[in-house]
Amino acid sequence: MTQTARRRSQGSNRGGRPATLTPGRVVAAAVEILDEEGLEALTMRRLGAHLGVAAMSLYRHVPNRDALLAEVVTHLFTEAVIELGPAEPWDEALARFAAAYRGMLLAHPHAVPLLATHPVDTDRGLALLAELLGRFAAAGVGEQDALTVVQSVAVYVLGHALAQVGTPSGTAPATDPGATVFYDRWFEAGLAAMVSGFGRRLTGDR
Repeated sequence: MTQTARRRSQGSNRGGRPATLTPGRVVAAAVEILDEEGLEALTMRRLGAHLGVAAMSLYRHVPNRDALLAEVVTHLFTEAVIELGPAEPWDEALARFAAAYRGMLLAHPHAVPLLATHPVDTDRGLALLAELLGRFAAAGVGEQDALTVVQSVAVYVLGHALAQVGTPSGTAPATDPGATVFYDRWFEAGLAAMVSGFGRRLTGDR
């Protein structure tokens, strides 16, 4: 039995009746389809078939495909949120967040074009990044400056991941070890330059 078939089998109750749907289960199944088949395959009909239910039953949990994609984006972005040390400075916390965000994107290559075109909802994003933004506040950095820094780094991470994975088709792209090393070095150099540059700008040391 394939992994996908096994998940479908586990998603049904005895007697062939589908398991009770929950918003979390719907979103998790959507991520599975996205990972395995790509963004174009993620339709309400395909999701219903994956869950063993009629597509219409999904609309009780998500009103439409756009809303589903928004939930998927939030679900994936949550994977990039890190725990911070009790006294971790903003620059170290920012660098670790960037690495975690990139790690999530590379683990879900089909999601990279999705996040590039469907950004995280502003209120949800701010809530998820509250602890990171708090490190800037603790260092005396204003809210708008902190947002500029975090958003700039997040866009860099997303653009770099898009350059690395491209727009994968229905199957995950093959990984060339040599290319991976190249992209890792490129990412780290660019990130270090951004973080140090913002650090000088925020302290007025030009």
